Formats: sequence, structure tokens, C-alpha cells
Amino acid sequence: MGKYTLPKLPYAYDALEPHIDARTMEIHHTKHHQAYTDKLNAALEKCSPEIQNKDILDILSDLSQVPDDVRGAINFNGGGFDNHRLFWNNMKANGGGEPGGAVADAINTSFGSFADFKEKFSSTTAVFQGSGWGWLVYNSSSGKVEYKSMPNQTSPRTEGLIPLLGCDVWEHAYYLKYQNKRPDYITAWWHIVNWDEVDSRLSKAK
Repeated sequence: MGKYTLPKLPYAYDALEPHIDARTMEIHHTKHHQAYTDKLNAALEKCSPEIQNKDILDILSDLSQVPDDVRGAINFNGGGFDNHRLFWNNMKANGGGEPGGAVADAINTSFGSFADFKEKFSSTTAVFQGSGWGWLVYNSSSGKVEYKSMPNQTSPRTEGLIPLLGCDVWEHAYYLKYQNKRPDYITAWWHIVNWDEVDSRLSKAK
């Protein structure tokens, strides 16, 4: 089987300062994302070649195909691997602001306005109990975007949803700079959202 490797960041560790500090980015990437990558590979080694040869996105989209004894590990570490690939590209220096084009239209259709979407996303994600993620997802069944919170590292793909924009609210994503002030971290995160990437994902999802 081919092994998954830690993706490189599309920018330097300090590129997102002052919103996310360089040390947090370095630890988050080289320690946490690396651990999900390594443990995903270890779990896949216990699977049949049929599963090993599938892309992790296809596996997450149908976890029933995975043996019971490794399903939890692949859900957690496979989700962690893919979630973080998305997360790094969700952000860029001098990002933020409001989206345009198809993303703006989709958000307005589902939430009424960007301001209403941002409020719902921020307030709901800030009070999420424990560790997890807040997501803007595309629901292919309805053809609309939705907000979805997911626990731990479970991917929206496991519920048939396509992740477009994710905010990691595990403490390791923000604690060095923001301590227990998760709402302050989320407020800062909006300043580095890469809307071009979100728009590209939405176009591919449709």
C-alpha cells in the first residue's frame, strides 16, 4: 500500500500572524497532523488490500466497508488527516473579508446573509462541547450549503456532506495564544479565511 505523507503547508509558519502564531502552527502541523498521518497508515496496514488501495476520501464516505476493529481508528485518524489538509488551505495571509461569486450566493440562499452565516458559525462553534470542528459543507442532496459541527476528528464526509470551510476548535489549534478564549480565536480566524479556496471547492462539489 502507498503510505500517506504529511502535506507541506502552502505558506510559512509565521504567515498567519498575528491571528495564529508561528509556534502554534508549527506544533499543530509537525506534531498533531503528523500523528494523524502516522496512525492512519498504521490502521490501514491492518486492512485488506482492497481497502488499502482506496483513497481516504472514498473510505471516509463509507466507513461500513472498514473492519470493526479498525473503524474507529480510521474514522479518527483518517478524518484528522483529511480535515487538516483542508484546514491549512482554508487559510491564507491577508485573507478574510466577505466571499463573492458562487459562495456568496450559496451562503445568502441558505442563511439569508453573510452576516447571519458568520454569526451562526461563530456562536455555534464557540460553544461546541469538547473538541471538534465547525464546518460549512455542501449537501449534494439539497444542492445547498449548510453549517455542521462534528465531534473530535470525524469528517463531514462520513455523513455524505462535502466539507468546504472548517474551523478547528481543538485546544491545540489556539491555546498557546488564546488560552481558554475560543471565541477570540474564532474572531481572529475570520481574518485569514481563504475564500478563493472555498469557492474552488464548491465548484468541484457541484
